[in-house]
Amino acid sequence: MNEHLALAEAARAPVRAPSPHLRVQMPSIRVHTLHPGQLAIADRGERMETLLGSCVAVIMTDPRRSVGAMCHIVHASNPVHRRQESCAFGPLALAAMEALLLSRGIRPALCQAYVYGGGNMFPQNYPSGGVGDRNAEWVLDALAGRGVQVLLQDLGGLVYRRLAWTVGPEEPQVTSVMV
Repeated sequence: MNEHLALAEAARAPVRAPSPHLRVQMPSIRVHTLHPGQLAIADRGERMETLLGSCVAVIMTDPRRSVGAMCHIVHASNPVHRRQESCAFGPLALAAMEALLLSRGIRPALCQAYVYGGGNMFPQNYPSGGVGDRNAEWVLDALAGRGVQVLLQDLGGLVYRRLAWTVGPEEPQVTSVMV
C-alpha cells in the first residue's frame, strides 16, 4: 500500500526543467564506411555506406532485415595472381559476404539483395559501356546463379552514386551525381 502512495505522490510532483549544464547524449549509430574492395556485416540500426563509380555494391539481407552485409566490388573477374586475392574481386567478395552471413546463421540463398553502381566513368573512351557494365552484368548473373532475389537495382549510366543503408525495413538511400 505504501508503494502505491509513493507512486501517486511522485506523479503529482512538479516536473523540473533540466539544468542548462546538463548534456544530453544521443545514442550513436555505428557506421561502416566501405572503400573499394571492402565488405561489412551490420545489425539492425547500424549503417553501411560507400561511394561508387564503375564499381558495384551488393547489399544482402535476411527477409526480416535484422542483419545486412555489403561489399564494394571493383573487378567482376577472379584475380590473375594468387597474391591479388582480395574482396575487390567479385567472386571473392561474394564468397566472403556469404561466409559472414552464414556466421550469423543466415543462409545466403534465402537473402534478398540490392545492387548499385556500374556507372560509365569514361564515356568519351567507352561510349557503349565499359567496366561498369561488365561489373553490373556479372553481379546480377552471380546473384541469380545463387538464387538470391534482387529487390532493387540502380545500375549503369553516367553517374557516381553515394549509397547508404541503415539495416532495417527502409530501402537504401542513393544520391547520384553526373560524371
